[in-house]
Amino acid sequence: MTPERVSLVTLGCRDLARARAFYAALGWREHAESRESVAFYRMQGSALALFGLGDLGADQGRATAALGTGAITLAQNFPSRPAVDAAYAAALAAGATGLKAPEPAFWGGYSGYWADPDGHVWEVAHNPFWDLAEDGALILPEESGA
Repeated sequence: MTPERVSLVTLGCRDLARARAFYAALGWREHAESRESVAFYRMQGSALALFGLGDLGADQGRATAALGTGAITLAQNFPSRPAVDAAYAAALAAGATGLKAPEPAFWGGYSGYWADPDGHVWEVAHNPFWDLAEDGALILPEESGA
């Protein structure tokens, strides 16, 4: 197994029902393995979980820790600038907080940021230097000299 992989991303949520409703409004479908205390969503080769913030702290062995958000960015790449704009608008319509409207980026692409109701930050981007598979999976360029 390659060490460069992430199998599951778990987001701690202050209000799990609200988080579930938000991601449903974005069009995400809960997996059958979801339970009352945790929601699972299939992604390409991995999964996203929504878990109560207190339950997450307890599961980590840090029940009294003040768990925060915003120090990590989850990102979705899109094939075009209009697709980025549409994804950003859909997130706002579902209840996201706009952090930075999509705009040309210093690195030559186009991106914007929004936060879900728990403050988890998502980037929506078009990177003209990277390809996407038909299903949206990221295809990084081959490394030269590797």
